Amino acid sequence: MPGVVEELVAAIGAEQVVTDPAVMEGYSHDEAEWAPYDAPAAVVRPRDTADVAEVVRICASGGVAVVGRGAGTGLSGAANAGRGWVVVSFERMNRVLEVDTVQQTVTVQPGVVNDDLRARVAQDGLWYPPDPASSPWSTIGGNVATNAGGLCCVKYGVTRDYVLGMEAVVGSGEVVRLGRTTAKGVTGYDLAGLMVGSEGTLGLVTEVTLRLVPLRRGVEHTVVGYFDSLTDAGRAVAAVSAAGIVPSALELIDRFCLQAVDEWKNMGLSAEGEVLLLARSDLPGTSGQEEADRILECFEKEKAVYAVRSTDEEEAEALFQARRLAYPALERLGPLLTEDVCVPKARVPHMLEAIEAAGERFDTRIGNIAHAGDGNLHPLFIVPAGDEEAKGRAKQAFEVIVDEALAVGGTVTGEHGVGLLKMRGAADELGPHVLAMHRAVKGALDPAGIFNPGKVFALREERD
Repeated sequence: MPGVVEELVAAIGAEQVVTDPAVMEGYSHDEAEWAPYDAPAAVVRPRDTADVAEVVRICASGGVAVVGRGAGTGLSGAANAGRGWVVVSFERMNRVLEVDTVQQTVTVQPGVVNDDLRARVAQDGLWYPPDPASSPWSTIGGNVATNAGGLCCVKYGVTRDYVLGMEAVVGSGEVVRLGRTTAKGVTGYDLAGLMVGSEGTLGLVTEVTLRLVPLRRGVEHTVVGYFDSLTDAGRAVAAVSAAGIVPSALELIDRFCLQAVDEWKNMGLSAEGEVLLLARSDLPGTSGQEEADRILECFEKEKAVYAVRSTDEEEAEALFQARRLAYPALERLGPLLTEDVCVPKARVPHMLEAIEAAGERFDTRIGNIAHAGDGNLHPLFIVPAGDEEAKGRAKQAFEVIVDEALAVGGTVTGEHGVGLLKMRGAADELGPHVLAMHRAVKGALDPAGIFNPGKVFALREERD
């Protein structure tokens, strides 16, 4: 693609265009261990929307595929490059453009890191709730692309619930504004919402306006419960929901994952049982204490071997930090494939049991972490490096778990996206008519077919 690369250099400057293969390798894929990728023709690091528009115009004219990239923390292969593609990295578009304290909104560029955004708006007494486990590294653009969730989304919702509007580059390089900045607005289709979770298949988002809420004050009340089995822990999760309790977090981590974190970080955490549930209430005053006590009752009722409302804030925070570190801790043990199914909360016990059964059936080691409070489960498949037979068994277990999630009324992805790893499952979930609707939307917004082709809802012939 020398012609396209030369055009890019001429249009936006040589300092914005990377062609060194050694440097491009780090930009060519996300963290989905088993998702395929290839060498791009160039990596572009735009400074502003005008640069992005030029890149899209040149690529559309030359028929060159484009994939956007945030921090590369994705787990589905959605940010992976194909041979000869152009990767657009938003690392230099990382400014908080405006905080509106009256309207309680913030407008940012896509390269802003989630935790950096939270710290900035906290200065004005405001809070941005979506908090994926990768929040110290992941960017708002990537969060928008995958409709990221997080630990507190059981109560506060996911990225889509906070996106009011955006600027995006679509088609052959057109810059459009979608959505709104006002508290209310019902003009036309929700095209901004359509872009959230589209995984870069409809265009490149260059600016986002997000809804904020008042910063939480006071102490969160943490409840810790250990259980002897995944099924018992799942029943406790269902019991919390059945009691009408909406905690600010309800997380699951099994002993295997907790020990992996401990061995890596020497945090001195010990497990009293096979599975740990972590719950929090952020209600103010005595209401929070009362809600935490009700959660504790649910844990004890469902056979917790040890359950307590923590009075040590540092210890409680260490346990939640261990939950966030579980994925990178397991990565140290070998190639890791992560699942991301979401099921109705009442079916969490059954689904955890099904995951355990799949591991036994295919002789595959599966660790378990989960945003258990909203039914979003993340079984983690650990395979010895270079063991292709074990990798094959893990893939079989992966697909069986996808099918079981669909069978109980669930979805193939709660927050990681479809990317390259979930295309078969997504097609089964949506069905042919709805899949055709998705493809029709893509054809309308991406007539040149350059945005992340061959992924998510691609036709079979595009993937082969």
